[in-house]
Amino acid sequence: MNLMDLLSSAGASSSLGQIAGAAGIDGAQAEKLVGALAPALMRGLQKQAESGGGLETLQNALASGNHERYIEQPDLMQSAATRDDGNKILGHLLGSKDVSRNIAAQASEDTGIDAGLIRKALPLVAGLTMGALSKRPSTDVGGLLAASGGDGIGVDDLLGLAKKLF
Repeated sequence: MNLMDLLSSAGASSSLGQIAGAAGIDGAQAEKLVGALAPALMRGLQKQAESGGGLETLQNALASGNHERYIEQPDLMQSAATRDDGNKILGHLLGSKDVSRNIAAQASEDTGIDAGLIRKALPLVAGLTMGALSKRPSTDVGGLLAASGGDGIGVDDLLGLAKKLF
């Protein structure tokens, strides 16, 4: 499953349309943009999961971050608070604004979409991705990330899941 499939299965098409509107691009460009950003978001997820305490932090963020609201209330994709939350997510996943800028530049090169528009959309895509992950059925992502018993899941399990999603 790739990121577009994840977003689609979570019912995020309206939210993706809101991102397109916020960034000033059309729906087809938004899909290209998500495809171009997916590898960087996966690498950030992998880095987060492999860091000390990172897996637990990710589990907690999915369980308590209320990110599913970005799918349930697509209009939120237009708000400054959503962009701020997305920037916090990017900070955790990517580490710095310089990395985000580099990702936007690469995605611009790959898609032909202006890097400035991508920088506007990147935090929104990050928030929407967390929302889609949060909405997975308990037998899927939610069940894996909610920790089974006291053992939790291994980094390899999460990385395997990330590879399937992105």
